Amino acid sequence: MAVRGRRTRARAVDAAPADGRRRDGRRWYSGRLRAYVGAVRHRLYEGELGPAPVLLALAVTWMVFQGLNDSFLSPRNLSVLSVDIVGTGMVAVGIVFVLLIGEIDLSVGSLAGLAGAMFAALNVNLGMPEWLAVITAVICGAAAGVVHGFFFARIGVPAFVVTLAGLLAWNGLTLYLLGPETSINFSEEGLVAMLTSRYFSTTVAYGLAALGTAAYLLVSYHDRRRRKAAGMLFRPVGEIWARTALLGVVAFAAVYVLGRFEGLPLALLIFLGVIVASDIFLRRTPYGRQILALGGDVEAARRAGVRVARVRISMFMVSGTLAAVGGLFVASRLTSASQVPGSGMLLISAIAAAVIGGTSVFGGRGSTWSALLGVLIIQSIASGMALLRVEPSVQFMITGGVLLTAVAFDSLARRAAKARWRA
Repeated sequence: MAVRGRRTRARAVDAAPADGRRRDGRRWYSGRLRAYVGAVRHRLYEGELGPAPVLLALAVTWMVFQGLNDSFLSPRNLSVLSVDIVGTGMVAVGIVFVLLIGEIDLSVGSLAGLAGAMFAALNVNLGMPEWLAVITAVICGAAAGVVHGFFFARIGVPAFVVTLAGLLAWNGLTLYLLGPETSINFSEEGLVAMLTSRYFSTTVAYGLAALGTAAYLLVSYHDRRRRKAAGMLFRPVGEIWARTALLGVVAFAAVYVLGRFEGLPLALLIFLGVIVASDIFLRRTPYGRQILALGGDVEAARRAGVRVARVRISMFMVSGTLAAVGGLFVASRLTSASQVPGSGMLLISAIAAAVIGGTSVFGGRGSTWSALLGVLIIQSIASGMALLRVEPSVQFMITGGVLLTAVAFDSLARRAAKARWRA
């Protein structure tokens, strides 16, 4: 009997899960929680602070300008701000994709201007339907991006030189399409004008906020269950509920404030949709992981089977496509196409937004949410300066200082991480 009992206990030990889980659920959960906290601490130790510094900078910016002018956080100003960020933000999302592979695209400003000019020329001058003119303009932006990527990835011309040539060439084509008047006005009631003039009612906005919050909760639980089944680290239930509650507070507060003016802007909704879709593509698809791997180490990615040239070309195509989309939003805001969208300020603002938002200029680190956070900071500075009637020159100096600080912080974090690895 004694021998049989020992065998029974032995079989019970052998039947224990191979991943080391204990029968005591609380002990096992506590161990997983400590492992998760340790992973978070390791990320902080490596200098990956996430969006916290950017959110802090945005909060400080808003508090300073609100203290200087009570109208800064008014529903009207915030509504205008939410629409103004979309054009530059779309271009910045494209810049994020190029920065993730460790390169730069200097042609996005000119491509944005070209898209607006091409739409206006086809629709107003040639009578093409608006929807077809929009598709043609976006396709032209994508084709230009493919050309840039081909010369960079296949021919070996540096991306800086290729996109600088594109900046000049597409700017010249824009001026040609605009003609001697250098400006083409289009309908204020049309499809493109509606992009920045259409607002949703408060009821619809609250419904979208609730739907988005619920979708985040369901996706988070699905991701937790999938990672748990695979034996990987996963977020505790408490953190998931805390994140969901925070998202819900932000979403419903934004809807409440925007509803006090005209409602939820269509432009902002489209922008958020692009950011969410891009983030899912980067973090949850094999191709997105190849992009991040390529930005981390080109040779290692090549040896792992990543088709480097194809990924590089596709990233410049994405950049060109989003630059064209951003140009249409800028043209929509002005209800006209001119050389203004293709000026250097759009290029500078887009690059600054991506970098200030947290995307590394060295590649391999960042997310499309960087574009949203960065462009919020830049446009908030511009809006605050306009309310205070400060000269644009001061705004440029402040934006330049913020950009330099962000790049310096990224460089120091990267250097510290390398020093720790050597140690």
